[in-house]
Formats: sequence, C-alpha cells, structure tokens
Amino acid sequence: MKVLIAGGTGTLGMPIVRSLLEAGHSVAGIARTPEGADRLRAVGATALAADAMDREGLLRAVEGNEADAVVHQLTALKKAPAGHGGLARTNELRTQGTSNLLDVARAVGARRFVTQSIVFGYGYRDHGDEVLTEESPFGETNGSPFDAHVNAMVFAEQQALHADGIDGIALRYGLLYGNDIDAVVRMLRARSLPVAARGGLIPFVHHQDAAAATVAALERGHGGEVYNIVDDTPATFRDLITAVAEARHAPKPLVLPAWLLKLVAPYGGVVLGEVSMRVSNAKAKRELGWAPRYPSYRDGVAAAP
Repeated sequence: MKVLIAGGTGTLGMPIVRSLLEAGHSVAGIARTPEGADRLRAVGATALAADAMDREGLLRAVEGNEADAVVHQLTALKKAPAGHGGLARTNELRTQGTSNLLDVARAVGARRFVTQSIVFGYGYRDHGDEVLTEESPFGETNGSPFDAHVNAMVFAEQQALHADGIDGIALRYGLLYGNDIDAVVRMLRARSLPVAARGGLIPFVHHQDAAAATVAALERGHGGEVYNIVDDTPATFRDLITAVAEARHAPKPLVLPAWLLKLVAPYGGVVLGEVSMRVSNAKAKRELGWAPRYPSYRDGVAAAP
C-alpha cells in the first residue's frame, strides 16, 4: 500500500512511519521543515515539503503523486498543554487541517483515510464506573472552554467518516506515553512535572502500541468506523509518573491538590485531576486483530531502555 502521512515526524508519527515500512508499505510524509524531511528520509520514507495548513501549497506538493491511503497525525503539541491556549493550534489542525488533507486524499486518488482523535471527546469529566465504548456519546459539551477541543475532535472525525468516496476511520487514542520517557525524566529532575494528589483513572496507550493499531486500522479497519486505542489498564497520571521516577531513579513528582493544579494549569489540571474514565478496547481487538503489547503502564515503563 502507498501511504501518505501528515504528522509523520512527531512522537507518534515516527513510530507509525517505521511500522508502516516494516510492514512492507511505501510511505511518503508531508514535512513542514527541512529537519522533518531529513528525519523521514533517514528511516526510508519519501519527504514532500509542505505546510498542511496551506491548502494550495499542499496540493502543489502532492501533484503527480499517487497514494492508496492518507494518515492524519497532525498535532502542534510539543509538550502536555497546561492552558487551553496550548491546544488552539492543534484544534486548527483538526478542523482546517483535516479538510485540507481530505482534499489531498482526493488529489492523490486515496480511498482510505485514517485520522487521529482522542478519548477525551467522551467528555472532560468523571465518568464513574461506566465502561465507555465506541457507542457511548462522543462530543459532550458543557459551555466551558473545553468545548473548543471537543468540537475540533468531532469535526475531524465526522469529516473523515463521511467523506464521499473515501473509507474514513477515526482512532480515539488514550493518553500516549513511552517514547517520551526521557523528556519526563528531565522534567522530574527539574521539579517541573507536578501531579494531582487524587487524580482520576485515565486510559493510556504506549506509542508503539498506538503505532501498531494505526497500521492495523489501515490494513483491516472498516470504513466509517471509530476505534478506541487504549491499553487494558486505566491508571492515574500520578501512577504513571511515579513508575517512571522509580524506574529511572529520578525524584518523585511534586504532588499538588487538584484545586491548585487546576489553578496553575486550567487545562492540564482538569485532565489530570478531575477526568476519570474507563474505556473499552474490545472493538479494536476484535475487528483490527490488535492487542496492546504493553497491557499496562507498568509493562511499558519497564520495557523502556
């Protein structure tokens, strides 16, 4: 399969590119910077220079190219966002960026389109003991600043799932971890990564498992479907970060009351201190033939070099 990926130089994008190549697919990546293009070429992919937010420039960059599928992995998140403004650019990539990439898919003749989404679209709140499936309400809004993020997720999904002549698939990832452990350790040693004293359960997924699921969705996913891509063991953010600290002999994270964390980080404080959800991955296991190599954060942290 010829695959065109946008966002292929990111923390999740690079594992996806490598996994696609290892599976025998041909990969071309859209790169906004020369450094990004070099990273793609270094692993054996082709690089196309373009900015995904520049529709006309993007279409010029792919002119003359063909692809069977397009993968949308665009985000602007260099680190976990503390405030709502930290997600503004990513929201644009999920709205205008998705529309642009669907135009690209049509231009290159792609009949398959996979877009990233995230489980927080089920609602930034405590869901209690309810186990959320792909049939659960997605896109809950409550008149808060979180609505902008939820609406962007819904827009990206709906555009992909209902694109004429294209089999669109949306992957609702859990909170990604694994390939960024070195960065987490640096933050712990700088005492700049606080956690909530009583955070809720969060669905996690290792970057490598998310990459494997993305390849499985391209190869075996059903058009018009969404899949939860999470591991088997929801845990608190404090659990994960404490495990990293112990494994790397780094200082344990600063522990703050949830109200104080929310005060200094209006977005991150809610996600890490108030949101709690249990999310099922049964559909992805059943239809994609995928299962997490790291069923819990403990396995993923232990496997990190």
